Amino acid sequence: MDKKNVWLKYSKAELSKLDAFCEDYRNFISECKTERECTDFIVNDLENKGFVPLKKFVEGKKKIGAGDLIYAVNKNKGILAFRIGKKPLEEGMNILGAHIDSPRLDVKQNPLYEDGGFAYLDTHYYGGIKKYQWVTIPLAIHGVVVKKDLTTTIINLGEEDDDPVFFISDLLIHLSQEQLEKKASKVIEGEALDIIIGNRPAAADKSAAKNALKKAEEKDSDVAEKEAVKKSVLALLKEYYDMDEEDFLSAELEIVPAGRARDCGLDRSMIMGYGQDDRVCSYPSYRAIADIKSVDRTACCILVDKEEIGSVGATGMTSFFFENTVAELLALTSDASDLTLRRCLSNSSMLSSDVSSAFDPTYASSFDKKNVAYLGSGMVLCKFTGARGKSGSNDADAEYLGKLRAVFDKDNVNIQLAELGKVDLGGGGTIAYILAKYGMNVIDCGVAVLNMHAPFEVTSKADIYETYRGYLSFLKNM
Repeated sequence: MDKKNVWLKYSKAELSKLDAFCEDYRNFISECKTERECTDFIVNDLENKGFVPLKKFVEGKKKIGAGDLIYAVNKNKGILAFRIGKKPLEEGMNILGAHIDSPRLDVKQNPLYEDGGFAYLDTHYYGGIKKYQWVTIPLAIHGVVVKKDLTTTIINLGEEDDDPVFFISDLLIHLSQEQLEKKASKVIEGEALDIIIGNRPAAADKSAAKNALKKAEEKDSDVAEKEAVKKSVLALLKEYYDMDEEDFLSAELEIVPAGRARDCGLDRSMIMGYGQDDRVCSYPSYRAIADIKSVDRTACCILVDKEEIGSVGATGMTSFFFENTVAELLALTSDASDLTLRRCLSNSSMLSSDVSSAFDPTYASSFDKKNVAYLGSGMVLCKFTGARGKSGSNDADAEYLGKLRAVFDKDNVNIQLAELGKVDLGGGGTIAYILAKYGMNVIDCGVAVLNMHAPFEVTSKADIYETYRGYLSFLKNM
């Protein structure tokens, strides 16, 4: 079947709406490069639109009803948002579920060291990356430092025009003959992904210099210069962030590409930016919940952490946070029991809002052209994901796909059915299979991405807007 180009169907009025929505989205991914930043941004926006924390209902023992707008936050790294519908919760919800973590570099707990006149931060990469893509590009540091007295310092350094940036060095081409013989997976090793953060040594005070000189003479070594650059970095951390070296022990610092997302192409048809997997789906998901006016079935938006490393931990989809929160909602509506919770979840329908690969003509041999998503052809439905023989995949049934086709046709939403790539080349996973264990209908549904998991990914503005329209249609009509 031919893939329709979405751009050709929009009126001038629709194109204006598309541009406005994508401008908001571009600002979102420019400002929100970590799961904490996404959570803060979305919570602020939800509150401005009338959403109320679930704990206020719980503490006040206030019953909830149709039209109530409720949210809950999971450890500042995930959000659940609900627009309560007219039908009982026991009859199920319409759920949009996405993740707000993205591949990156994490600073280790004992990271700061000096070597060869440079101060470094030691890192551990997070999620699936091509390590060689992260060298020689400007990098920023985002995160929090929590002291023993639980005071928290927010760090966001490298994004403003007058901020310093950081980088990982690479071997100059003139000396890289041996390096270029290595496999791409070995050109840059994981332990080599340490960022350079300083080169200027601290000026020693006179007494320290005198003692160092004496020791140097005794040992015939240059002790006076030992770790002077590291000392300088520590002094700056203390001055600007009141941070000591041991405070790295309780810090969460993420290294991400520096700079804002940009319009891409002479026609400005695309967006290039970091972290679009999966924020290009999480943004229209929460916007759909916030923007739709009323619903028959309760609408739910799930935004979780840790998908890129298996959805594990207290903030990943495999935790009980979602299930526990729905149980709290049921307790505030009617008779709550384990049975009503199970009925609510099994009667629900979900779009696992995650990205798909986009066809890249430069690497055409990696794709099945008949079953791949194309930029500019609309929202992508992936019946199954997984790897080689659908391993680890949720596989949506034909009945659910038939219902969704009717739903999207009703609002003239352009969809395309796709797979990640050729059958034996690899694969990927999403949170779909985790929700499917409740017995609900689930399918992966989102935006096609070019350069997926690279420091800068590319998406089509038309696909982003069409996906937002599709999510609204799902919440309204399913």
